[in-house]
Amino acid sequence: MNIPAKQIKCGAIIALLGGLCTPSLSYGYIGPGAGFAFLSSFIFILGAALLAFAVILTLPVRLILIKKRSKKAMSKARVNRVVIVGLDGMDPVLAEGYMEAGKLPNFSRLRAGGHFSPLKTSNPPISPVAWSSFMTGVNPGKHNIFDFLARNPKTYLPALSSAEIGESSRAIRLGKIKIPIGKPVIKMLRKSLPFWKTLGEHGIFSIILKVPITFPPEKFRGLLLSGLCAPDIKGSQGTFAFYTNRETGEAEYTGGYIVKLDGDGPVFKTDISGPKNPFRDDGDIKIPLEISVNSGMKTARVKINGESHDLYEGRLSDWIKLTFRAGPGTKINGIAQFFLKNTSPLELYLSPINIDPEKPAIPVSHPLIYSVYLSKVLGPFATLGLPQDTWALNEKVLTDDGFLQQTYNVHKKLEDIFFHSLRQVKKGLLCCVFDTTDVVQHEFWRYMEKDHPALKESEAPKPLVIEELYRRMDGLVGRIMKKLNPDDLLIILSDHGFKLFKRGVNLNTWFLKNGYLALKDGKTTCGDWFEGVDWPGTKAYAIGLSGVYLNLKGREAQGAVDPKEADGLKREIIEKLSGLRDEETGEEAITTLYDTKEIYSGPYIGNGPDLIAGYHPGFRASWESVTGKVTEEVFTDNDKAWSADHCIDHRFVPGVLFCNRRINKPEPDLRDIAPTILNLFGIKPPAHIDGKDLQVKINVQLEKAGEITT
Repeated sequence: MNIPAKQIKCGAIIALLGGLCTPSLSYGYIGPGAGFAFLSSFIFILGAALLAFAVILTLPVRLILIKKRSKKAMSKARVNRVVIVGLDGMDPVLAEGYMEAGKLPNFSRLRAGGHFSPLKTSNPPISPVAWSSFMTGVNPGKHNIFDFLARNPKTYLPALSSAEIGESSRAIRLGKIKIPIGKPVIKMLRKSLPFWKTLGEHGIFSIILKVPITFPPEKFRGLLLSGLCAPDIKGSQGTFAFYTNRETGEAEYTGGYIVKLDGDGPVFKTDISGPKNPFRDDGDIKIPLEISVNSGMKTARVKINGESHDLYEGRLSDWIKLTFRAGPGTKINGIAQFFLKNTSPLELYLSPINIDPEKPAIPVSHPLIYSVYLSKVLGPFATLGLPQDTWALNEKVLTDDGFLQQTYNVHKKLEDIFFHSLRQVKKGLLCCVFDTTDVVQHEFWRYMEKDHPALKESEAPKPLVIEELYRRMDGLVGRIMKKLNPDDLLIILSDHGFKLFKRGVNLNTWFLKNGYLALKDGKTTCGDWFEGVDWPGTKAYAIGLSGVYLNLKGREAQGAVDPKEADGLKREIIEKLSGLRDEETGEEAITTLYDTKEIYSGPYIGNGPDLIAGYHPGFRASWESVTGKVTEEVFTDNDKAWSADHCIDHRFVPGVLFCNRRINKPEPDLRDIAPTILNLFGIKPPAHIDGKDLQVKINVQLEKAGEITT
């Protein structure tokens, strides 16, 4: 889920006095990049600090009171507790293969005594779309999430699909100082209700952990920690820094930036760039950074905010607290990690600066103080929606081992939070999504393919990384099963599967070559975000991972297509692109294009693309096509570590569904989870829900099928 090498500066969002500001987000897969700066006011931060101590003392008591109030609500329930574990991207073909080989004993036990099947995913099978369908039980036409990106028809520029953010329109200026006044716009764009909100309306308590598209956090009867699309302290989807004194030329990095250090050291003085200062127009707030290198010992020491931290080559550091001062009495707190890649020359990676969960500048949980409580009890943890820095690995700033350290550190902490929550929820719902399975498969699939383009410059082969991933998840499942009561319902699912991504398809280039898109001055290429496109001469364009839009009159700012001709134009494009073959390999790249008016229902269809491209396994929208760029060739090699994907025809990448009870519904769908959970708690699902009950045999416990292993 990446903004091009030149980061797009979209502006700054300012908090009102006594309030808070929530950042706009960059595109999840397209990439971490510069986004919107933010600041909580001094009053807000002070209030959070004063509340923290009280919450730590009172939260256990409050949980007991909630449980008492829930007793009446549970009277119609067929279950006491439902535990849902999301393993983002777990693939049914790989899972079944590893089970057959005897490598996943706990998943095998669930399959033998309960249920295992593929799980129909959303169309398109993109994480924000799929998880939104999971939580609401409806199709994108009803929940309004169609991709990571939406496009603004007035500007043709990308907009985040999950939230609308707008800064305060007024400010008082005192020389160079500005004081924002007025209320910023902070609006969740996902529509329809998550099923845990409906549970809460009926008195059922839930804890929701890291489910995508839960930022900004919504109020409901329970506790929530935001997942995918929660920002870093810069307001981006993850902006790393790379400090080095080696020659880099004119290199630019997607998802981060280079800090060039002069001289040979051993001491370097530089700074760490944080959020924009909302009280001034002079750029990012910075704090001094001193780096002392001992190349003989392969170590370094960094000095930040008056404290020193030792770093070791090839080892990820612990979380380090960073404090940015925006003005008198106003601090913005973050946490980050270093990875010392090399000491000679110096190559030092700084992770995206996460919002400090102990002193959150903006809410990353509901209630706000829930993240404070978790941090006090369990220590610091990642709050960024996608904390595993896939783009740092793509750009070879992180090594394979460094990325795996980062990924499994994040995973281990989320496990700690999950099991802590499992002890808290005796009745009700616990739902947690682990994205480890997603990011590891994205980045390490290349080692399962002998001729993947990314292998040209890869490190030493690691062919067993994905097998080890699935074994680790099996161990997690075993530990969960050990903690369950006999009458608990356990559901393990993924939002989609995975397939090879070897070749990219630039639909915008195809549109240019086939007369549907025009460029100014007779050019044959254009830059990111359609720079240089002749809109009055353009009929269709692509943006995001699967969306195709018609340039309609009356909808787009410079529309060229009469709405009366839209259906005919869609049929023409579908006919020409369906079955499109790779010019170099002869393989089929596109299966078909789906007309969204035919596959969706609901009031928000008009906000989505006109067509959804269904790619064949091995292909996906090229990195350039996703960002509105026109290149010379339609087909290009994907030579990045990001070597597998799921943003293809949904029929090829179903998710998985495991359960410790029998399920009678054939061909279960991701949208079926919401109405099933509501029914299990004795609540009639709302009439607008598309999903159907899975018909869980709740009175039939998991049959004996081998021992649980951890």
